Amino acid sequence: MSTATKPRIYIDADSCPVKDETYKVAKRNGLDVVLVAAQWLRIPTESWITLEVVKDGGQLDAADDWIVEHAVDEDIVITEDILLAERCLENNARVVSPRSRVFTPESIGEAIAMRELMETLRQTGEVTGGAAPFDKRDRSTFLQRLDELVQLSLRALSRG
Repeated sequence: MSTATKPRIYIDADSCPVKDETYKVAKRNGLDVVLVAAQWLRIPTESWITLEVVKDGGQLDAADDWIVEHAVDEDIVITEDILLAERCLENNARVVSPRSRVFTPESIGEAIAMRELMETLRQTGEVTGGAAPFDKRDRSTFLQRLDELVQLSLRALSRG
């Protein structure tokens, strides 16, 4: 178990639509937020929000690797990337997608299998298009889900 008293929130930030919602939850709970991206992004000028720009150097998953190296027990990772979610779960981090899907050790296998199935269907032309547009309900649900994960992490860390 981590010796930290509070979890950090890591955002797989290049295309994350819930940065502002994350800042609200983090501020309310006194948590640090680390955005990890392949390029510079404009972020609020708060001491508890930092940006880590990871140059890929020809390595496609450099930002993912950085997150995996830093996210530990009870930290929270926000990502849509299922394979990154799996790697973070192995470090005992909690993981949620911007669309409020909480990944757990019990659910990650099914998520990976569904990802592979959908990739196959896209390649064969059976499935076209992407996810529905992100709306207010998605943002509201994400706020609730993230707050639940933060409370779970805070309780787990306080128990030591």
